[in-house]
Amino acid sequence: MKLKKSVRHNIAYAGVVILLAFFRSIPRRTGITLGRLLALIFYAVARKHRENTIRHLTMAFGNEKSAAEIRRIARHVFLHFATAGVDAIRIPIYIKKGIDRYITTKNLHFLEQAHNREKGFFLLTGHFGNWELMGRWVAQKGFYPHVVGAVLSNPKLNKLLADTRNAAGYINIERGKAARGIFKAINGGFPVALLIDQDTRAKGVFVDFFGIKAHTPIGPAVLAGKLNVPIIPMAMHLKKDLIYEMESFEPIYYIDTGDKEKDIIALTQKCSDVCEQMIRQHPEQWAWMHRRWKKQPGDVLKKKYIWQVNSPVVIKS
Repeated sequence: MKLKKSVRHNIAYAGVVILLAFFRSIPRRTGITLGRLLALIFYAVARKHRENTIRHLTMAFGNEKSAAEIRRIARHVFLHFATAGVDAIRIPIYIKKGIDRYITTKNLHFLEQAHNREKGFFLLTGHFGNWELMGRWVAQKGFYPHVVGAVLSNPKLNKLLADTRNAAGYINIERGKAARGIFKAINGGFPVALLIDQDTRAKGVFVDFFGIKAHTPIGPAVLAGKLNVPIIPMAMHLKKDLIYEMESFEPIYYIDTGDKEKDIIALTQKCSDVCEQMIRQHPEQWAWMHRRWKKQPGDVLKKKYIWQVNSPVVIKS
């Protein structure tokens, strides 16, 4: 008999709480070793996720890397996210011990310069490296970021995630009703973190991503133009010594040429290019199992996914 949704949600919530308690009670390297072992098992049995990862890596690197190299990267994708997952679980411990023990930094003057303007700005990152740990570091250093994230279908897990983020010093803004929170944060002088490296239900345009058209959210471009604030790209990757390195990049600005359609597409392409640059440096640390190229030009898309400049509908390919 199929369990009621509320019962399933309660079971999932209890399982997550137990998992969090377990990985916080054992040494970090023990947890990483166990996590990686589970990742290898998952890689072997999760056929759909494995094949999606290999297929997407081949789409991106098929002309640059051999089939054997791509399969090796695919396996390391699962190993990386096991490590990042263990570290994300252990963030409260890292904050107590001193988060700088686990993170080095590079080129943060771009972030600091934007912060010193005492005006709000956007942080652009992706599902790369360890974005949760990066958010905690930025918050702990007094930047107090607001983060736009998807709402989980399980309300108890959604509250747990939001409470965990808020407790770490950065404010969770739920996607779908984020506009008011974003405007309030920017006008209050706070940075707002956005991720645009997935094919979601947000309105978007098709821009190049690894040489293939990818439906990409236009939120950062539209808001950067409307609010006249810069976009600061940031990334964090895991090094071989299990220490993370965090880096900020040159600001990206909305350039108003008088052609709104052209300007938004141009800035969205720049954001996509920066995300690709981050991923190319450490391809094993991005979520290749996600169907990034699911929508394609020519597909029949629901109106709410299509960006419009007043009227008519605009889709560029």
